[in-house]
Amino acid sequence: MPRRVLENNNPSVSSFERGLAMNPHKLKLELYVSGTTFKSIRAIANLKEICDQYLQGRYELKVVDIYKDVLLAKKRQIVAVPTLMKMWPAPRRMLVGDLSDKKKVLRALGVRIEV
Repeated sequence: MPRRVLENNNPSVSSFERGLAMNPHKLKLELYVSGTTFKSIRAIANLKEICDQYLQGRYELKVVDIYKDVLLAKKRQIVAVPTLMKMWPAPRRMLVGDLSDKKKVLRALGVRIEV
């Protein structure tokens, strides 16, 4: 079986280390919603406000409509919506609700704010 060539031709570099070297401070987020329900729209707006205010340029966000991507929702074991998942960096975190509690969201994302 042929050995896969990794970036920089260095098979000892783990995918985690490559990701860290490329984007050391970028959060990867997934927000699961159910169509255009009130709670889904509110969660998107609340998360956008939080990201614009505290994470500008330091995040990647993927919004997933569970009706359009059922397989991904099943894979991630989404049982309630809206659900925000912090995928990277570890540890993974999951928040359910409309994300209106900014302090709770920031704490779950590992973002420290100065008062």
